[in-house]
Amino acid sequence: MTAYTIVLALHSWTRWLVLIFGLIALFRAFSGWQGRRQWLGADNGMGAAFVGSMHLQLLLGLILYFGLSPLGVKAFETAGSAVMKDAGSRFFAVEHLVGMLLAVVAAQVGRTLSKKATDPVLKHKKAFTWFLIALLLVLLMIPWGIWNPARPAFRL
Repeated sequence: MTAYTIVLALHSWTRWLVLIFGLIALFRAFSGWQGRRQWLGADNGMGAAFVGSMHLQLLLGLILYFGLSPLGVKAFETAGSAVMKDAGSRFFAVEHLVGMLLAVVAAQVGRTLSKKATDPVLKHKKAFTWFLIALLLVLLMIPWGIWNPARPAFRL
């Protein structure tokens, strides 16, 4: 087993943590906002888990992109501009990276703004809005094979 296959498997499995934590954080934010309830430690903790898992996923992705994967920077070194002409190569070399970076930024903005807000309902609303944007971007950029290249749901 190479470093590439290990990091790729970790990156593949960590997406499920991102999705699970993201859905729970989104649900808590929505129910807190609509129920007009206080901001609880569990709300803060789930937001931290979501953003933390996003940061871990970003780190693994950057290790792949800049060091280990033939679909990252190495794709431009070996294939040059041909990468941009092939939809599958372009997805991993450019679109996946940019979309996921924007998702991490959105999740972090949501966490920061929700922590800074003084009104509990506003905390929930800000968390919901930004976590929803982040989660939608993640769902769009995971290689499900629907509108982008297919990859296994669970790598071994």
